[in-house]
Amino acid sequence: MTGATTAQAVTQAPTALECRDLAKTYYSTDPPSEVVSGIDLAVRRGGFLAVMGASGSGKSTLLYNLSGMDRPTGGRALLEGRDLTSLGDREMSRVRLTRVGLVFQQASFLRTLNVRDNILLPALKAASGKRQAAEAAARGDGLMERFGIAHVGRHGITQVSGGQLQRASICRSLACEPSVLFADEPTGALNSSMTKEVMDALTDVHAGGATIVMVTHDPACAARADRVVFLRDGRLVDSREFGAWNEEEAGRREDDLITWLREQGL
Repeated sequence: MTGATTAQAVTQAPTALECRDLAKTYYSTDPPSEVVSGIDLAVRRGGFLAVMGASGSGKSTLLYNLSGMDRPTGGRALLEGRDLTSLGDREMSRVRLTRVGLVFQQASFLRTLNVRDNILLPALKAASGKRQAAEAAARGDGLMERFGIAHVGRHGITQVSGGQLQRASICRSLACEPSVLFADEPTGALNSSMTKEVMDALTDVHAGGATIVMVTHDPACAARADRVVFLRDGRLVDSREFGAWNEEEAGRREDDLITWLREQGL
């Protein structure tokens, strides 16, 4: 099934996120470099989308433009029906703080704060008044318990493992109750044991009803998603539906995905 056909089918269901003819060209190079070209894509509410492709195919650029971290040079990106490309800088900053969650390959934390304070900082910044601040703190503490890092909350960020830091990054993103959680190679710097920790956490988040868009090069991680799209030279060229994750079928699902990726030339 082609990416365009799949996107048209998905738009029939309630969507959390979509883009229409999205393009990103960098004019600082000579000649200008078109990194993303004419992508139509929709992500259903509660879906888990994995974005794959060779290095330089535009995966991360697409994610940044969908999340509002960067602005496209063409087309539109819509979050819950709201056109992000029409927002001013102040409005866009508010959307990034309150409606979008971001998890990167390298967890970025302030060294002067402990793990818990790093997790709570964005949610407390978004809160309006003492009541909302208290609710945000309680939400953050609950997330730390849920993902098994409450016991390291008072630790400095250099005193915990990479897997714990990434789980903390997920907690920090979810503490603001975002519409969509975006993850850019969230396991790229982790070993296999830590990778499983983080993917188990993301799978749990998705099972709870969250919408996730994840860029990854790892078939084992992408197999957790219910849908995988493939980019080549900045274009969405194919898409594969997998349905709900079932750990008992993990091996077969990963094998199917690897076979499909080989068909794409990866």
